[in-house]
Amino acid sequence: MKVLLVVSLAALALAAPEGPRPTYAPAPRYHPTPAYTPAPAYRPAPTYAPPASYRPAPSYEAPPKYDFNWAVKDDYSGNDYGHQESRDGYNTQGSYYVQLPDGRLQKVTYHVDGDSGYVAEVTYEGQAQYPAHQPSYHPTPSYHPKPAYHPTPSYHTTPSYHPTPAYRPTPAYTPTPVYG
Repeated sequence: MKVLLVVSLAALALAAPEGPRPTYAPAPRYHPTPAYTPAPAYRPAPTYAPPASYRPAPSYEAPPKYDFNWAVKDDYSGNDYGHQESRDGYNTQGSYYVQLPDGRLQKVTYHVDGDSGYVAEVTYEGQAQYPAHQPSYHPTPSYHPKPAYHPTPSYHTTPSYHPTPAYRPTPAYTPTPVYG
C-alpha cells in the first residue's frame, strides 16, 4: 500500500508542468513610423467616345420565331430518322420520327402552347416483324494448331524401392508328432 502511494506521488510530480504558469495579458502596443512615402493620388484614365460606326447591342426582348427541318435516310445501315419544328412566340409545334429495328416507323407529333406544357401524340406505322436470325458469316479457322510440347510424367507407376525383410521368423520349437 505504501509502495502504491509513493509511486502515485512520483507520477504526479513528474506530470506537473515545470516553471511558472503563464499569465494572459494583452500584447504591448507598438506603432512604428512608416519608412515609405505614400503613393500619389489615383487619377482614372481618360474615357473615349465610341467610334461613329458603333451600333447599340441588339435587344432580345422580341418573341422567338424559327423553323427547322432535318432528316437522315441511309439504306445501307437502315437508319431513317428526322425532326421538324417551328416556333412563333410561345406556340411551338413539331414532329420527329425514327425507323425502329422491328420495321415499324414511330412518329411523335407535339405542340406547346404557352403554359399548357408539352403535349405529344405517338403513332406507329407498319407491323412489327421479327424474322429468324440467319447469320451471313460462318467463320472457319485457317489453321489447326497442334501442341508442340508433350510432357512425359516425372513419376513411375512401379515403386523403385523394394524392401526386403531383415529377418525370417522361424518357430522356436519343433513339435513332435503324436501317433495314436
